[in-house]
Amino acid sequence: MSDFEGQHCVLTGGAGSIGLAAARQLLARGASVHLVDRDPALLEAARQALAAEGHGERVGTSAADVSDSRQTQDYLAQAVARAGAIDFLFCNAGLNGEIVPITAYPEDVFDTVMAVNVRGTFLALKHGLPLLRDGGSVLITSSVMGVTADPGVSAYATSKHALIGLMRVAAKEVAPRGIRVNAIAPGPTTNGFQNDIERRLSDVVGRDATQMLNEAIPLHRHAQPEEIARMVVFLASAGSSFSTGGVFMADGGMHI
Repeated sequence: MSDFEGQHCVLTGGAGSIGLAAARQLLARGASVHLVDRDPALLEAARQALAAEGHGERVGTSAADVSDSRQTQDYLAQAVARAGAIDFLFCNAGLNGEIVPITAYPEDVFDTVMAVNVRGTFLALKHGLPLLRDGGSVLITSSVMGVTADPGVSAYATSKHALIGLMRVAAKEVAPRGIRVNAIAPGPTTNGFQNDIERRLSDVVGRDATQMLNEAIPLHRHAQPEEIARMVVFLASAGSSFSTGGVFMADGGMHI
């Protein structure tokens, strides 16, 4: 397949499982990708993995703190210098924070989660939209917690709800340029990010959190990163050409 031939995609959180799975599928369809992540070692491991699969010439990387304005401008400039205007911007970087009641929630952790999840996406839009090709696509990673809520996750749920509002503003602002802006809302996904949440959640609820969540998901299982990535690719593609301002659930029905 070559439906992304000649297109340039920038993915924050690019070294994580969903970012990397999306990069693989975009590369397989002819795109070039620029991966952004805060951990240089994980970023290099992702680059090497993609290079070993024969995609090295179409993969760029930038180590950056997405919550920093200068570093955001730098990673976007590096992406454009390498492959030209951006066709798809995937704002996927995120933190999960703590699992404690609001009255005990650490203020510094709340601030950090909001800085990465919300400010990081705002900055990507602020500095990235002018570099996006007319007719391009933007996708923001929200969560099932962006449309629901559970006790103990005040920072994470607040940030993911906020991203949906930000997405809707952006969708209206750039519609005259033919740019589409959507949000994807994954449910529990089998990866290190979710494993960390469930390890801590198990201690809070006093039972196996993975089993508990599977019981709460109508499809009775976690997603695989590749499944989320297929939705990402659809929303980046011409297949979703009349979809903007939408929240696309990928949660196995957990929000129902």
